Parts: sequence; C-alpha cells; structure tokens
Amino acid sequence: MNFDHSEKVLELRVRLEAFMDKHVYPNEKTYEDQLASAESRWQIPPIMDELKAEARTAGLWNLFLPEPEYGAGLSNLEYAPLCEVMGRSPIGPEVFNCNAPDTGNMEVLVRYGSEKQKERWLRPLLDGRIRSCFAMTEPDVASSDATNIRARIERTSGGDEYIVNGRKWWSTGAGDPRCEIAIVMGKTDLEATRYEQQSMILVPLDTPGVTIERTLPVFGYDDAPHGHAEISFENTRVPAENMIWDEGKGFAIAQGRLGPGRIHHCMRLIGVAERAIEMMRERVKEREAFGKPLAEQGVIMEWIADSRIEIEQARLLTLKAAHMMDTMGNKEARAEIAMIKVVAPNVALKVLDRAIQAHGGAGVSDDFPLAYFWTNARTLRLADGPDEVHRAAVARLELKKERRVGAEEASGA
Repeated sequence: MNFDHSEKVLELRVRLEAFMDKHVYPNEKTYEDQLASAESRWQIPPIMDELKAEARTAGLWNLFLPEPEYGAGLSNLEYAPLCEVMGRSPIGPEVFNCNAPDTGNMEVLVRYGSEKQKERWLRPLLDGRIRSCFAMTEPDVASSDATNIRARIERTSGGDEYIVNGRKWWSTGAGDPRCEIAIVMGKTDLEATRYEQQSMILVPLDTPGVTIERTLPVFGYDDAPHGHAEISFENTRVPAENMIWDEGKGFAIAQGRLGPGRIHHCMRLIGVAERAIEMMRERVKEREAFGKPLAEQGVIMEWIADSRIEIEQARLLTLKAAHMMDTMGNKEARAEIAMIKVVAPNVALKVLDRAIQAHGGAGVSDDFPLAYFWTNARTLRLADGPDEVHRAAVARLELKKERRVGAEEASGA
C-alpha cells in the first residue's frame, strides 16, 4: 500500500491549512463570543456564514464527496489528510460543508435518492443553505442493535402517503434553526426477515406531528446552535415519494452510510489528537515546576512520546481502512473500519487527557478547547456503534479465519 499523497491532494492540503490559519483558528473565539452574545444560543453566529462564503469562493467546498458532479472527486484515501486538517477545529468541518450528519445524509441522497429527492433536498444541502439530521437512535431500546428500533413507518390504505410514529433521540443537528429535513429509520414490515423490516424516509421537520421535545447536553455542553435532539413523531404524514430507495432497504442504506461516516469521524479525531499534542508541546515548554521546564520532566517526555506513537499508529490504520474501502469496497474493509472506529476515539482521548493534565487547571476550563474536544471524542465511543459492537465484529471475523499451515507441516515432514 502506498500512502503517498497525490499532487492534487498535496495542493489542496496546503490551501486548506493556509485557510485554517488565516480564517478558521482566529475566528474560533469570534464564533464563541457571537454565540454567547446572541439573544438565543440557538442562532447561527454571523461569522459562520462569512467563513462558509470564503471557503466556497476558495474552492474548498464539499471535499468529502467522491462523485465529481457533486464534490471534489476524491477517494477516501485522498480525503483523509484533508478531513484531518478540518477536524482540528470545532467549527472547521462546517466551514467547508463537510460536517456530520449532513455529509452522511448527502451521501445517502447521492447514492439512493430519487431525482426529485436530490433536487428538493440534496441541492440545498450541497449549497450549505439548510441542515439535516439523522433519526435512528431511540431512548426506549438498546439502539446499538438497530433491529430493536420501534418507530413505525406505515403506508396508508390509499398508498400515496406514509404515517410515521415513534420517538428518536441523539439526532445531532436537529436543534439548528436551519435544520429542515430528517432521515428517519423505522419499521415498515414486521413480518419481513430481520434485516428487511426497516426503511428510511425523508421527513421535513415542519411536518405536523413532528415535535422537538428537547436538546440533550453532553457532559454539560449544549452543543448549540446544533444540539442533539429528542424528537417525537405522532401520526406524521409524508408523501410516499419520500421513501428512500424502497421499503425494506433501511439496513442496506445504513451500511452504505455508516462506513464513510465512521471513518470520517476517525479522520477528524486524528486532527484533534494532533492539535492536542501541539498544545501540550507548547505548554510544557513555557512552564516550570520544581526548578526545571515541564518539557524536561521524565513523565512529560513519556506522555509526548506515547502520544506521537499512538497518533501515528491510528493514522496508519485509518489510511489502510480508507485504501481498502476504495479498492475492495466497504464490505471487505469492515474489519478495518471496525478496528479504527475503536482505536481513533480511544487514542484521541488518551492524548487529550495528557494535554489536559499538562495544562493543569487551565486544561479543564473553557480558556482552551481541550475539555470540549475530550467530551466530543468520548461521545464517539458510542456514536455509529459502541466500541463493544465493533470489537465483537472484529472478533467474529477473526474467528472465521483458518490457521495457515506451513509447507513442512502440510507435507507431513
């Protein structure tokens, strides 16, 4: 496997890093200040629209989509170093229209949406004019096993509509005032085989019967202005043409959506870990304790060394998974996707924890982004499947392997 970046990717990375240095990092504080001074935290800070306009003018827009008619035409492997750079800032992915859950939802519409669905919803998402959410997880069941979901999507007797009933939560982005559409996963046929009972349907959030019950904080952070919402659907009627692909295709769509979504999270987490180790390096160089710089304390040197080793390992596994997705398909890469989905959040958490410790009391404050980064990384041990599910998947695939028999043993020598 050759992980050398192409000239196209190297050029994009240089431009992206320059944009981050000039526009994104300096405006993180501006974004926070505008959000804090707004009448409501559920308003979009004006600086975000300004940054998005700058990014689009710079040609750094929708880089995640491999289809050239919609995005930059990059493979997963090519996108990885760019996604990493964007992930270094809490506001970075949105600036370039590469933020979850919109990326996954756009990929669903590109691959499985009808032409009418693409025109109505994909186009404004690609333009960054609206936001979306993905409603799968439910509060009343263990949603790590998606066959447990209870939401119902039932076709009316006339056949021209579906009625949606159920309660979802952790629908990221649903608190955003620009969020207009939800992709809802529910059961259409209780008698079908286990993985063909579920379907996905487009539900506009202004449809009668849709209620944002609340937004859920994460370790005390409200994640405004996007948030993570609990949503109820009560006899919510949508046109039959809102069904994505076909009835019973929900699991197939989910597998197509979650593969890229999982690895994108991992790419961004590598960026978070890189920023954390940078902050740790600077902090320990400028502080002294017990008569010498923190950077010369043996335990600090060990933290830095371990962090660099772990980041490089995680990056290599991310690149390997991306390469396999590109060359062999998501199904053949499922073990690598599962492995990196376990490794990347845990590595980021370790590096962030050391960086917080090196910053002392400042590390747990809002003066630095480390505490917020830590809470976000911790949620990613649950999002898109918990560690335990991915470990079980890796173990099952490993147990299917046959022992390799050496030539001498095979010949009876």
